[in-house]
Amino acid sequence: MWCHFKAKIKKITYKLIYGKKLKIGKGTTWRNEFHVAIENGGTVEIGENCFFNNGCSLNALEFIKIGDGTIFGSNSHVYDHNHVVKDVGQSIKSQGYTCKETVIGKHCWIGTNVVITKGVHIGDNCTIGAGVVVREDVESGSVVK
Repeated sequence: MWCHFKAKIKKITYKLIYGKKLKIGKGTTWRNEFHVAIENGGTVEIGENCFFNNGCSLNALEFIKIGDGTIFGSNSHVYDHNHVVKDVGQSIKSQGYTCKETVIGKHCWIGTNVVITKGVHIGDNCTIGAGVVVREDVESGSVVK
């Protein structure tokens, strides 16, 4: 016995944890397991026509901005904060965070498994290659690999 189905099944999962402010521009889309975590009065602004592939996250305690038309490969993560590590005798969790705005320009391509750390400014029309950890500013039109 043969069974034939004609069905389109698509499961989209995402998690939005937002406190103070979240702005998502027109035409922006995402795939499975997209997470936006905004806490402690942080803000996230996502431009128009952006795309987030599977497993991406935006994590804001202060401010993250993504420019229009920027696309993200799978499992890429953006942060505007990092843990404070001053006293090895205390747990890292209890020492708080340092925060600084993170801005990604327009029409950038952020590859698979990229991590963008706090305080980074990436100019317009940049390509960030797969697996890169971005720790410093990137000029417009640059390719980082």
